[in-house]
Amino acid sequence: MVRKMSIPTSKTSLLLFLCQIISALDVPLDSKLLEELSQPPTITQQSPKDYIVDPRENIVIQCEAKGKPPPSFSWTRNGTHFDIDKDAQVTMKPNSGTLVINIMNGGKAEAYEGVYQCTARNERGAAISNNIVIRPSRSPLWTKEKLEPNHVREGDSLVLHCRPPVGLPPPIIFWMDNAFQRLPQSERVSQGLNGDLYFSNVQPEDTREDYICYARFNHTQTIQQKQPISVKVFSTKPVTERQPVLLTPTGSTSTKVELRGNVLLLECIAAGLPTPVIRWIKEGGELPANRTFFENFKKTLKIIDVSEADSGNYKCIARNTLGSVHHVISVTVKAAPYWITAPRNLVLSPGEDGTLICRANGNPKPSISWLANGVPIAIAPEDPSRKVDGDTIIFSHVQERSSAVYQCNASNEYGYLLANAFVNVLAEPPRILTPANKLYQVIADRPALLDCAYFGSPKPEIEWFKGVKGSILRGNEYVFHDNGTLEIPVAQKNNAGTYTCVARNELGKIQNEVHLEIKDPTMIIKQPEYKVIQRYGQVSFECIIKHDSTLLPTVTWLKDNDELPDDERFLVGKDNLTIMNVTDKDDGTYTCIVNTTLDSVSASAVLTVVAAPPTPAIIYARPNPPFDLELTGQLERSVDLSWIPGDENNSPITNFVIEYEDALHEPGVWHYQTEVPGTQTTVQLKLSPYVNYSFRVIAVNRIGRSQPSEPSEQYLTKSASPDENPANVQGIGSEPDNLVITWEPLKGFQSNGPGLQYKVSWRQKDVDDEWTSVIVANVSKYIVSGTPTFVPYEVKVQALNDLGYAPEPSEVIGHSGEDLPMVAPGNVQVHVINSTLAKVHWDPVPLKTVRGHLQGYKVYYWKVQSLSRRSRRHVEKNILTFRGNKTFGMLPGLEPYSSYKLNVRVVNGKGEGPASSDKVFKTPEGVPSSPSFLKITNPTLDSLTLEWGSPTHPNGVLTSYTLKFQPINNTHELGPLVEIRIPANESSLILKNLNYSTRYKFYFNAQTSVGSGSQITEEAVTIMDEAGILRPAVGAGKAMASRQVDIATQGWFIGLMCAVALLILILLIVCFIRRNKGGKYPVKEKEDAHADPEIQPMKEDDGTFGEYSDAEDHKPLKKGSRTPSDRTVKKEDSDDSLVDYGEGVNGQFNEDGSFIGQYSGKKEKEPAEGNESSEAPSPVNAMNSFV
Repeated sequence: MVRKMSIPTSKTSLLLFLCQIISALDVPLDSKLLEELSQPPTITQQSPKDYIVDPRENIVIQCEAKGKPPPSFSWTRNGTHFDIDKDAQVTMKPNSGTLVINIMNGGKAEAYEGVYQCTARNERGAAISNNIVIRPSRSPLWTKEKLEPNHVREGDSLVLHCRPPVGLPPPIIFWMDNAFQRLPQSERVSQGLNGDLYFSNVQPEDTREDYICYARFNHTQTIQQKQPISVKVFSTKPVTERQPVLLTPTGSTSTKVELRGNVLLLECIAAGLPTPVIRWIKEGGELPANRTFFENFKKTLKIIDVSEADSGNYKCIARNTLGSVHHVISVTVKAAPYWITAPRNLVLSPGEDGTLICRANGNPKPSISWLANGVPIAIAPEDPSRKVDGDTIIFSHVQERSSAVYQCNASNEYGYLLANAFVNVLAEPPRILTPANKLYQVIADRPALLDCAYFGSPKPEIEWFKGVKGSILRGNEYVFHDNGTLEIPVAQKNNAGTYTCVARNELGKIQNEVHLEIKDPTMIIKQPEYKVIQRYGQVSFECIIKHDSTLLPTVTWLKDNDELPDDERFLVGKDNLTIMNVTDKDDGTYTCIVNTTLDSVSASAVLTVVAAPPTPAIIYARPNPPFDLELTGQLERSVDLSWIPGDENNSPITNFVIEYEDALHEPGVWHYQTEVPGTQTTVQLKLSPYVNYSFRVIAVNRIGRSQPSEPSEQYLTKSASPDENPANVQGIGSEPDNLVITWEPLKGFQSNGPGLQYKVSWRQKDVDDEWTSVIVANVSKYIVSGTPTFVPYEVKVQALNDLGYAPEPSEVIGHSGEDLPMVAPGNVQVHVINSTLAKVHWDPVPLKTVRGHLQGYKVYYWKVQSLSRRSRRHVEKNILTFRGNKTFGMLPGLEPYSSYKLNVRVVNGKGEGPASSDKVFKTPEGVPSSPSFLKITNPTLDSLTLEWGSPTHPNGVLTSYTLKFQPINNTHELGPLVEIRIPANESSLILKNLNYSTRYKFYFNAQTSVGSGSQITEEAVTIMDEAGILRPAVGAGKAMASRQVDIATQGWFIGLMCAVALLILILLIVCFIRRNKGGKYPVKEKEDAHADPEIQPMKEDDGTFGEYSDAEDHKPLKKGSRTPSDRTVKKEDSDDSLVDYGEGVNGQFNEDGSFIGQYSGKKEKEPAEGNESSEAPSPVNAMNSFV
């Protein structure tokens, strides 16, 4: 037996319904289909019924409609045709019915007051708008009046009248002082609903001269000010107390009429001393608990969203210590018309029947009247298929000429409702909207749903076949849905194949093929296992999977249902997770999750970390659980909890953790409440309404946490309205024609009472729409369908429960769904800057064609070929993204002398738009890269052979090579540079006439017409002789060559050392002779007798030393001495100082310092005594001391 059933439209991605209609014929919202089907006009946007305009700005009266063919528009004003062509100040927008009245260019708003109505008409009917009443706003000035000072006795009542000017709309009243500070209000002093300021009793501090009433006219953004009022309070002793007396309303009874759905405001303000307290009751009933609010210090009773059930007598009672007074307000709730069943569009096939139903209610009961194409149905053209029966129109055996737009008007003395509903009679052959050859992939043993979205009029019959020549599918293994979908409840491997859907009606037949593939399920064949590991050990969990070979699995590891810690100790392998150096924080549940595009599986295991075996001396352990939990001081929002700690087990308790269980919302689930220091055993806990609390305490020490204590007794807090609204409210469309409103739902204890629900409200931004609201429960998402593509919406979500609403939520701005951009950027131009850089320009696409958040532009560019090699290669496209509304971008990293193509696409949140046409550009030549190699071979006494490879990237046409080389001497210095230019077709060169046994440094590069490329360097050595060949040391180097040579084997160094040794030996001999010239002898005696006592020279001509006595060795040198008095040797007098050859200047020969005195660069003091040694120094010892 064939089973038929309906499935939610969310399971059929291509079937979105245009509207809900009372017919067997549904029109899918397929853009191509809708463009082809005829449709009567539908009003999509219109101005509000009561339209108050700013007289300083142009008046815009909106009227937008859709239909096929597109409708034409006309207007009436005050019931007669409004000929806009005869009024130069009035224009109609193109392809629209919206009127623009030019007030800013000489027109007057008052001249255009009246009642306007728009008609949208095409060949299938006419739709009409509401009656739109245009009135300019007014903000008149206060009438001048002389205000006398108010002299009031302390304790008396006082009313300061505001009496604002009558404006349109009425102004908002508030009282301030001269400093523009709001006057403080209290139970004693408050502002009434009429704007007057009431004093139940005056006090001396009420004396002031600047009581000022302000009226704010929001529509024109103006504020009018009344003249300041003076109040002077004089005191009398004693102050007489007074019983309560009502200041407003007067008398004992009054009446109030309010409309259904509005806010009911009732007010009682009383005089008296002490200040009276106001209380409200409803006679014979209770005030509605979730819709009642008290304002203005309980002087105002506010009931929102009133209904007929709120009619009755409301009593306010004012009471103080001396007595009371009361007033009864009789409230009657009337109702403007509201829909019970609004008429809905009707799409029929020729010969079918249907009905339009229009049912409304109100108080008094509204009357129902029908119009056809904007004309009362009684005088409309006859239609034999139509019969009017009160609030219902019955259609029988309709024909295509029966198409029309019908209007239902429900009205009473408080207002009216007007609804358009069309009857569209279509005769259309079948069409299949599901894409041809669509591929469905399903995991074995799971349901398979094959779509066959269709349309036709009359409604087509759907049949399914398997294979090209298969028979029609029947039997219990298939389910055939009304929307054409074929369901295979348990798909098996033998169900794979090609399926054909056939749609037929009396006007034709069409078929479509889809394909089904059945995949093996993903399985974890070796799951992670429970592990117990000692601290600082290593543990590994396995997760070995088996999957369908055509599906690509991804494996993810979680710890306690969260991401793994960002720690290098966690190593994720192909089939396992390894944790190194385990710590106590690693304790928890580890889950392996395997995902493919079609299914997901997971497996978990617990890791328990234990301490290493303790030493026998002291056992440290987690503390024992606390006990004897006691609750005291129970209040609505707090309670005191106390306990007795358990044994701390040799490790002091650092803190206590308090957890709670909500037995009402989440029984068995414990939540963190707070924690206190380990020295504290009592705490005051903050509570939430409507929670059945139990508490437990956990002790914590350095070792870990104790087991939880036994739960405390339960404590149920009272209910209240929610304190907060859902967080993270967002409005983001998932499809081009919807708005998905999401929020974070309140947790159970945040509900504050039973019946938690959410009021979801939205309206299109900047179009003066009313808020649309729905109340939902147990969800965190609401989808608004049928929205325009990517328009801004104001969104808010308010929590409520059985006791009332949460505070008014803040609004957030969201957008309906994005669609792919429609057009490609135009006028794409490329400016080549150099051989590796180009700049691309384009014109921005119109924002309205972006159809989403403009994220930027993407430039796709790729190299087509190199102009130097003329060889194609694999095309690798490069993509550069330029954020925002940029109209140019730079393309870096291009290869010189190449041909490129590029195109530009605009990007929004949905994806990329179409690509612009490909633009071809070429890069000029550049400098080449370095030659691929440089080898130096065949060294001889005077020649070297150079071989090289052409550059890897020539970047143009090579013109030549340049070779530079220079010798390097033994001191690492570079010799003269020689340059040779080589033709581009050469690949080797023999250099001749070189010096033998010489190291050369070579620099080699290539040139194009642009210039020289980077160079490659090498070094090589010519051989010493024909017998012993030195291998050239080849390698890249810097400008100053560096090489490793044994300096001790070089001839120049051996010669230098011999010269130094000879010089040292001569100097030692001279010193030896000088030291041994002591005592007196004949020559010296003659000199003593005849010579100038001031002169003791060393002869200038022959360089011999004078003769000195031992005693004179202790005297300072005389004026003629060649050695200066500071005992230093001047540079010009001692050119062969050992400083030129050694590392220091303090080379020392012996203890008497004779060598130091002659060759040291430092000042040295003379010895205080005579020569300490008369023995001549040994040259051998002197050399040893130098070395």
